Amino acid sequence: MKTRLLIATICAIALSATLSVSAAKKEKKDPLAGIKCPVSGKPIKAASFLKHNGGKVYFCCDNCPKAFAKNTAKYTAKANQQLYATKQAKLVKCPFTGKKLNGKTVIDVAGTKVCFCCDKCKAGALKAEGDARLALVFGEKSFAKGFKVASKQDKSSK
Repeated sequence: MKTRLLIATICAIALSATLSVSAAKKEKKDPLAGIKCPVSGKPIKAASFLKHNGGKVYFCCDNCPKAFAKNTAKYTAKANQQLYATKQAKLVKCPFTGKKLNGKTVIDVAGTKVCFCCDKCKAGALKAEGDARLALVFGEKSFAKGFKVASKQDKSSK
């Protein structure tokens, strides 16, 4: 009786651990989990999006894409950061200089990890805070210089 109880307990623990690991893997695979609307800052809905810089920018409702389209410049940095956060865009060069990245220069920019070519560029980004840092790193010029949005062709060749 004790042996059966012990075996049943071990099986239950193993099953629970397997389900927990499986759930954790599913959470990591969803690139839209935790992503915020660039207009309202609310959680996004996958059905509400617009094309931007070669990728899809997601919104929380049907009104926010209209606001984004009316004043794209106002929301560009947040939209570009979302492309990076959703793994549609990849950091390929320093956003400031376009030079090779140095993995020792990583900082947090709006919840995403970004690195630069050198400590001077890193220090320049660290001088700014909040939305100013976001605009500095993910603004249109910096985004064009340092990030690449993966095309469908890039994804299919992997």
